[in-house]
Amino acid sequence: METVNATYSYLTNMEVMQVLQKIKSTKKKFGLRNLATVTYEALQYLEESPCKTQTREGIISYVKDLANYRLKSHEVLQMVNDPPTSPLHTQLLIDDNKSPLTDEENEKIIQLTYKHFYGVEPTPQPAQAQPQSAAKESKRAEQKQSQPPAAPQTEGQAEPEKEKPDEANK
Repeated sequence: METVNATYSYLTNMEVMQVLQKIKSTKKKFGLRNLATVTYEALQYLEESPCKTQTREGIISYVKDLANYRLKSHEVLQMVNDPPTSPLHTQLLIDDNKSPLTDEENEKIIQLTYKHFYGVEPTPQPAQAQPQSAAKESKRAEQKQSQPPAAPQTEGQAEPEKEKPDEANK
């Protein structure tokens, strides 16, 4: 096999989908029976993924905005192909060997994702909302501990359960 062009670039899922759509719409068949099957199955997958609604302009502006963060090119590609919608999702797309993003950076990347791919500006949750919910949870736990144990069943309900093992022994 001969290398035609030594330079390369990454393809986004949107670009792969466009190439496969061109192959599918081509009247001329390439003589490969399996090409139609692979094209069909790949298109089926891609048309159910986020790349279906992405635009070239949206991807370019997203990549430009992500340039402010210390991300490698393959990490940016992963974020384009699988736009993160949660801090955990973002961290899973980043290499393990580098320092993790701060919570603030994580939140900004998620906001960029919504802005460029979903056309929505999410409202960031205030930092105080999380400690309040944690305080509510701790209060609930304290209440459960301070409450007396559940009232025992009445004697009428407990006796039939006792009789069942005795009946089994007879």
